[in-house]
Amino acid sequence: MLYKTLYTGEKIPVIGQGTWGLGGGMSPDYSNDQLAIEAIRSAIELGYTLIDTAEMYGGGHTEELVGAVIRDFKREDLIITSKVWHITMNYRDTLKAIEGSLKRLGTDYLDLYLIHRPNHDIPLEETFRALNELVDQGKVRHLGVSNFDLKQMQRAQALCNTPLVTNQVPYNLHQRVYATNGVLEYCQANQILLTAYSPIERGYLVKDATVGRIAEKCGATPAQIALHWLIRQPNVIALPMSTRAEHQRENLGALDLDLSDEDLEALDHIELSEEALW
Repeated sequence: MLYKTLYTGEKIPVIGQGTWGLGGGMSPDYSNDQLAIEAIRSAIELGYTLIDTAEMYGGGHTEELVGAVIRDFKREDLIITSKVWHITMNYRDTLKAIEGSLKRLGTDYLDLYLIHRPNHDIPLEETFRALNELVDQGKVRHLGVSNFDLKQMQRAQALCNTPLVTNQVPYNLHQRVYATNGVLEYCQANQILLTAYSPIERGYLVKDATVGRIAEKCGATPAQIALHWLIRQPNVIALPMSTRAEHQRENLGALDLDLSDEDLEALDHIELSEEALW
């Protein structure tokens, strides 16, 4: 595994395992629990030590599934991320939310705790009053945000007693809003990770003609090309989600690619989508 470095000197894997869709969408779905557990377990066994989830995923059930797996591994070897949902961001609800996440995950602390989405109806000061307390109490090691634009991220950074470690956003070859709106540049200038979710654009990128041509030329898969384009950038890591061990193993192959300047130039100029995913 390759790593990027936090402000503390700690290492974060450049590829983690996303869990959106495992255990349901925004409400629980128990019908594929065994598949989800096997997916999370195989990812960790393959070397994915960064596991990303959220209280919103599966209405909390996804956290339960992650918790059912990570209890069989050394907790200190894993980096567990969860997120407080944007409708539960006042002071008291934030403190209550993390207790629910910790219980479902079966852990005493989170390595990263993020604000899932901005909420303009709740003062950010109130949210960070709770988040800063959670860091002081040792229930959270590092704080971050998700789906924040540049001004929102700068405001969050000003309210955070410890440096923000990440902004988790939709970013891939087709979706570059957070590169053009200043977020990526700001992250790179301030030692903040940009964590790219939907890095393969929910599978659509594997059908892109340019990606396919370069993949064939390099003896790689389109998914590997899409991931490599992301993780080669300073301060960028990616969170693909796969339920199949062979695809998880395949994604790790992105670490070993060495694309030519010509191929990278072609990827840089792929036709973009107009809107972000969120």
